[in-house]
Amino acid sequence: MTSVLFVHGTGVREPGFSSLYERFSAELGGLAPSLHVSPYRWGEELGARLGAGGLSVPYTTGRNRGGLGESVPEGDEVEAWAELYRDPLAELALAAAGSRTRAELPPGAPLPDERPRALLSALAGQVDAIETGAGLVGAGLAAAVTELSRSPLLGPAATAVPDDEELARLLARALVAAAFAAALADDAPVLPDGTARDAAVAALAQRMGARPDGSERGIGALVARPALRLASRHAVRRRRALTEATHPAAADIMLYLARGEPLRRGLRDLVEELEPPVIVVGHSLGGIIGLDTLITTPLPQVRLLVTVGSQGPFLYESGALPGLVHPQPLPDHVPAWLNLYDRRDLLGYVGAPLFPGRVSDIEVDNGQPFPASHSAYWTNPAVYRAIAERLP
Repeated sequence: MTSVLFVHGTGVREPGFSSLYERFSAELGGLAPSLHVSPYRWGEELGARLGAGGLSVPYTTGRNRGGLGESVPEGDEVEAWAELYRDPLAELALAAAGSRTRAELPPGAPLPDERPRALLSALAGQVDAIETGAGLVGAGLAAAVTELSRSPLLGPAATAVPDDEELARLLARALVAAAFAAALADDAPVLPDGTARDAAVAALAQRMGARPDGSERGIGALVARPALRLASRHAVRRRRALTEATHPAAADIMLYLARGEPLRRGLRDLVEELEPPVIVVGHSLGGIIGLDTLITTPLPQVRLLVTVGSQGPFLYESGALPGLVHPQPLPDHVPAWLNLYDRRDLLGYVGAPLFPGRVSDIEVDNGQPFPASHSAYWTNPAVYRAIAERLP
């Protein structure tokens, strides 16, 4: 009788593991009824945990240390900027939403969007000098000026902000946020700090006619910042809860890479107890554990390794796989290796280009965007068919 050992991935604990394992056993057993399926429940005993109850998590006040009600200053500019980096037009959109529909304009009156476009035109030919002086990187600011000039939000926002100086500061914040967002997207190695960023806002606002004093204020201080801060401030207040919720998934990987031998030993012990031939099926970190164990220890009982949405090939190429460092070849004692991945799963990698003739990469389509794609393998019939077709 063929034995299948199922190795779960990062962050899986009870009661989630039982439902996952039942699904896996039922689906694969339906295609190959003679299989004997067993679990490797490493997460409960050997997975990561906050040993000191989360004392490493920083809080904003010593008085509330260990609680969930830490205060965040209402005037915290960093939180407002965090939202602007995600959506540089957020303040403009809020201002536009608060504008009132005006009556029909009298003949000869300027259109609402002419005011902000006139302010932006004052930056023409000066962007390079402002970029250098403010410490911004690349051509992000020039591109931001061009893009903002086309925004349909300009007219409604200008209607809500009749003062040209306040409008200039609002536009300056949007431009700098867009430039920073572009730099972040390009993984720029160096970014200006908050002081340099604020200097860029002031420089741009002054070029558009605002006075130097008070340039840190604007529509954001009056209207938008409380709304922009809401999600980020909530995340800070709930940092311990968020850490405890997401901690196992990230920490399991770090724990394995730092001290993975107990997990490999547990897998070896289970393999020794099973009737051969043995198939090891590992999802995500479970695939890494399976691969690493079979690399470091010959286990002739194991006839097939199946990795699903796993990072083993990436760790190997990066020099981070404990048992094998690129460009060392895959040892001869490693059994046949089937690797299943979904191209939308950003945590799934391919092994055949690294180990020609030793790995069979099979692409499946879970029909989900990331990160749902990483957990959707076990409801995809194509995954079970691919495994069943290769059973010894």
